[in-house]
Amino acid sequence: MSKDKELKDIVYSIGVHYPGTQSPKQAQQLGKTLWSSEDYCQKNDETGGACWARVINRNYVLGYMTSTIAWDLIASYYINLPGWGMGLMTAMEPWNGHYVVSPPIWTSAHTTQFTEIGWTYLKHGHGVGTLPQGGTYVGLTNPKRDQLTIVMETMTFEHSKCVWDAKTPFTVNPQNVTLSLEGKWSRVQEMNMWFTQLGFDGKSNIFFEKRPPLKFIKGKAEVFLDVNQMITLTTLDTGNKGAYPAPPPHIEFPLPYFDSFDGYNLYQEPYYLSQQIGSFEILAEGKNGFVRQMVTQMTIPWCKQADDIQKAYNVFGDIKWTDISVEFDFRIPSKNGSSGVFVAARATKGGCSSAGTSGIFFHALPDQFVLSTDIQRQHVVKSGDLSYGPGSWHNIALSVKGSSAKLTFDQTTVYFGSIPTWPTAGWAALGTDSYGLADFDNLKINSLM
Repeated sequence: MSKDKELKDIVYSIGVHYPGTQSPKQAQQLGKTLWSSEDYCQKNDETGGACWARVINRNYVLGYMTSTIAWDLIASYYINLPGWGMGLMTAMEPWNGHYVVSPPIWTSAHTTQFTEIGWTYLKHGHGVGTLPQGGTYVGLTNPKRDQLTIVMETMTFEHSKCVWDAKTPFTVNPQNVTLSLEGKWSRVQEMNMWFTQLGFDGKSNIFFEKRPPLKFIKGKAEVFLDVNQMITLTTLDTGNKGAYPAPPPHIEFPLPYFDSFDGYNLYQEPYYLSQQIGSFEILAEGKNGFVRQMVTQMTIPWCKQADDIQKAYNVFGDIKWTDISVEFDFRIPSKNGSSGVFVAARATKGGCSSAGTSGIFFHALPDQFVLSTDIQRQHVVKSGDLSYGPGSWHNIALSVKGSSAKLTFDQTTVYFGSIPTWPTAGWAALGTDSYGLADFDNLKINSLM
């Protein structure tokens, strides 16, 4: 068997990130299933709902992609971290259970409630295409070819922009659309209708509302489509918007906070710690659980400007925190250990901008401590002697209140004095001074307000 034949046989699909609803001719000619393997990336407001409605349809209409995968499904990031609010819905308070069901959930339902894995799109020009006055439609049918779903969208260019998307403007106008069902489908007398109107230009939001069935006479029916609407017509009777109780009310991150990291499953990520650089997971010695930073060398960079500083960085809490204390135990393993650890308050940045984060950083190195206003120790406020070796546990604590800070190592104060007045607020953070193993335990956070 030739290598080309082997490759053709082992490749099921070809995926791409953020295709802008387009795929090149070369990809279409490969004879393989095409996927948008990462898409959407938009705040989950009305614009996010319109973006998602348009992308799901047009990825197939224009790009022949049969799967569209949203980044991401549930937005569970701390406020102001990159990607915050970019899930199909938001659930970012695990300490409380508060969540928000957002517009993209309902525009998803127009397709997902009336299709299943194994359904196929109809052919372009025969159930798939563009509408006369702008917008798109797709038809899908089940393997037995005895059920039919049609999804139409009329999202405008101005109101359906995604973060990563094609920039070519297009026009959509209100229109009457005539549907013509042919062949075996011409016997269909009515189709169930589900309706969404995105609330732009003074219109009210209407999400996934069941409307009276659309009647067909001799295989034909007419429907009016305004702009920024989504309509699903289906022979299925299983659609259900459902209901849910009012979510618990919003509550800020609870203080005081303590985590011993006992009782976790091995290798899972610790609760509430949001790793920005490096990889932190739960390990245990007997019944004592702790967090270990696992990255020991430079990885293949995903976000080069952050990865290049070769420090692990983990934020938690609330970016509005001002006066707090952060304390934990740490240990540098004897083998493959990091060159030190740090604890921080008022940390301002995450994600690809992590290298430029400001804050109040207490770096504990084996031979010295460094108080700086940045993660890279370029803006030093104070430094001094410190001495500890690998393999044993130590305690580190940082308290910031107003324009002063207290640094404590193994219950001994190593600095108590002034700090710059900026930044005034930010997350708590911990991390390592270099890529290498480091263990963290008994995390405590208190408010000093």
